[in-house]
Amino acid sequence: MDIREFLGIEREGPTTWRFVVTERLITPGHFLYGGCGLASGVEALEEATGRPAIYAAAHYLSFAPLGATATVEVDVAVIGRRVTQARATTSVEGREVLTVNAALGEGGLDAPTPWVAMPDVPAPIQCPPRVMPRRIAGSIFDHLETRVALGRTFDQLDGSPGTPHTALWVRLPDHLEPSAGTLAIVGDLVSGGGSEPLGRQMIGRSLDNTIRIATLTATEWVLCDIHMHALHDGFAQGIGFLWSEDGALLGTASQSMSARFWEPPAAEEASGLV
Repeated sequence: MDIREFLGIEREGPTTWRFVVTERLITPGHFLYGGCGLASGVEALEEATGRPAIYAAAHYLSFAPLGATATVEVDVAVIGRRVTQARATTSVEGREVLTVNAALGEGGLDAPTPWVAMPDVPAPIQCPPRVMPRRIAGSIFDHLETRVALGRTFDQLDGSPGTPHTALWVRLPDHLEPSAGTLAIVGDLVSGGGSEPLGRQMIGRSLDNTIRIATLTATEWVLCDIHMHALHDGFAQGIGFLWSEDGALLGTASQSMSARFWEPPAAEEASGLV
């Protein structure tokens, strides 16, 4: 399965793509997961321009609920010798949901190694699974395998503050080959990075989401190396470095998000379902 199959996105015309918001594309709130929204825009933009993404930034305006048919419309603004500037607008029933602005192209100048270092973490199989609370079932988190490389698992969050630096090993079903779209999905895990420093489960709803591509190389697992920068007045921000298993920097993801604690319903607490 490649990223297009995972998203279920299909081309409908010269500048139009469509996909249905299925269970594997949603948040626990039953609306389109921000990383999937960004990924669908990137896929449409790459196909429309015939060029690989350099960076893509999504601005989230509204929600696309489970079962909705989303339309992605591409507008190519400028075609340069090496770089194309374009945007993709996603709407549901005529209502704009998100806009992706992107630069796409190729250059040719490379550095021999990345200018940042991958953290020294255990291999994925040696890291504990990130077991999600029951109330998160029926969402994209049923379709991502995640393991905690740095930081605490959800059941270890006891209210005591922790580090703003955490890391998760992530893989998508059927071992998807890395693409700008898959990295957009993995990079959206930055939105949950506030739980560890706060010591409690935090919901982060993305206001914006940017993916920057470094190099795409084959890897079964991607390490999302999360650095949270700040939380003030209900809004948080952070960045994730995305690494292959052999230490190649695949890209970076950055976000700002509306943040609040996730208070489990009393009934769930009483029944032990959280």
